[in-house]
Amino acid sequence: MAVAPPVRHGDHVVIPIHDENPAHRVPLLTWALIIANVAVFLLSPVFRAPVLSSAGSPQQACAEMAYYQRWGAMPAELTENRPQELTAGPPVGQSACRAVPVTYDKIPVLSTLTALFVHAGWLHLLGNMLFLWVFGNNVEDRFGRLRYLVGYLVAGMISAYGYALTVPHSVAPMVGASGAISAVLGAYLMLYPRAKVLTVVVVVPIWLRAWVVLSVWFLIQAVNATGTGLSGPAEVGYLVHLIGFGLGVVAGLVIRHRPALRHRPGGTWG
Repeated sequence: MAVAPPVRHGDHVVIPIHDENPAHRVPLLTWALIIANVAVFLLSPVFRAPVLSSAGSPQQACAEMAYYQRWGAMPAELTENRPQELTAGPPVGQSACRAVPVTYDKIPVLSTLTALFVHAGWLHLLGNMLFLWVFGNNVEDRFGRLRYLVGYLVAGMISAYGYALTVPHSVAPMVGASGAISAVLGAYLMLYPRAKVLTVVVVVPIWLRAWVVLSVWFLIQAVNATGTGLSGPAEVGYLVHLIGFGLGVVAGLVIRHRPALRHRPGGTWG
């Protein structure tokens, strides 16, 4: 079993830092999602990989692959609704892992949820969490906590299945929260297109309207989403971003035409 990188959902060129768009309630769910993602990463074998080098030991590479295969979403598993019978075991040489029988039960549909909390390195994690931090609070505020949480998870699931249909026989595990976070971006664009966002362009931070930042981000994903939706050696699932973004746009349009939820003391799940 050759060691191969997972399909990452996250490759951010446009870098937002902060937005001028105050929320009316504390974004408890956005904070909770960020904390959960960071906690899962710190407990994963990926956290133990060398930070400044991509060349870890064969044991480390096989441990990471087994981790991605267990908790990531594999297109072949999703389209066939059947888990794989083998997973990565001890290393064989420098670039392969011995295939061993799985010792756990895996439900393919639930792997689309667990995959949302699995990241393939510090940059992957921090990039996703930065976007969620900047844009998630206002979307949570406008949707209400329950709809926000359900929408986040459902968007992640649908994005994973949408991508799987383009590569139905692939056993490369998909990991990352970008399908769900892309939905947050799409909803933000529909709800707050004129909000000001402090964004790093090249190395200079400048204030831009949200519609400019998010439109540029979307165009970059669309240009890269060619063929199977993968681009470049890092195996980034750009198609996942587009599907999630589209779902967020639709949800944002629906919510935009509804009265804003009133803030209720005690932070209820309105």
